Amino acid sequence: MATAEAPNFRSLAIITGASTGIGYELAEIAARNGHDLLIAADEPRITDAAERLRQLGVEVQAVEADLATVAGVNALVKAVGDRHVAVLCANAGRGLGKDFLHQAFGDWRQVIDTNITGTLRLIQVIAQQMSARGSGKILITGSIAGLMPGTYQAVYNGTKAFLDSFSIALRHELKDSGVSVTCLMPGPTETEFFKRADMLDTKVGSGKKQDAAEVAQTGYSAMLDGDEKVVAGWKNKIQAFMTNVLPDGTLAEMHIKEAAPGSANH
Repeated sequence: MATAEAPNFRSLAIITGASTGIGYELAEIAARNGHDLLIAADEPRITDAAERLRQLGVEVQAVEADLATVAGVNALVKAVGDRHVAVLCANAGRGLGKDFLHQAFGDWRQVIDTNITGTLRLIQVIAQQMSARGSGKILITGSIAGLMPGTYQAVYNGTKAFLDSFSIALRHELKDSGVSVTCLMPGPTETEFFKRADMLDTKVGSGKKQDAAEVAQTGYSAMLDGDEKVVAGWKNKIQAFMTNVLPDGTLAEMHIKEAAPGSANH
């Protein structure tokens, strides 16, 4: 089920997964850059986020919708209408920890449908409008997780590998259209991600993480500059570099130490 509030808009920035974390910070940056906002999330807190963002002097529309569903994506697209979308931050995402054989079908399908299916459908619709108009900027939240086999996060890392690859492919398909595509590749970030993914008992889930506002600013700046991709944080840049030189099997074994259940205590 989707609910929406509908004020009037100027130039619009759409941010998904904007109730908390990186998405909320992206919305705040977009507002400070003069855009009115259309923000979405699958929880009632999106309304609270909208109230806070309105204090920045912009119009904000909040859509509560599950973007893993066709109905949820359609509700967000309907809210856009025929308005000029200058920025799309496709940030909504879900994580899932623990071993694949013990994950419920509905849980891992939700990860795939949120991170890939719903995200791609929204990008396709908005990118079609941008391309027809000859302008627009798209920021897709991938992850450095997509650069390595995610032992105990197998489905999540797989979806991010897809998005990391898709972002660059789409960018080159749109290179003569006036529409730019940038992939933001964060590492572990101080959000509710690990709590929602049931990974607080892991080393990565319990460890020090990068500030969400810093990650968002890195991504937004790269998008404005028209960059192809950006890894947020110097530690993550080192980790991303290491994925280019280490065998996949070694990376998979290293991931166990970070993501295995109970690894927080080791």
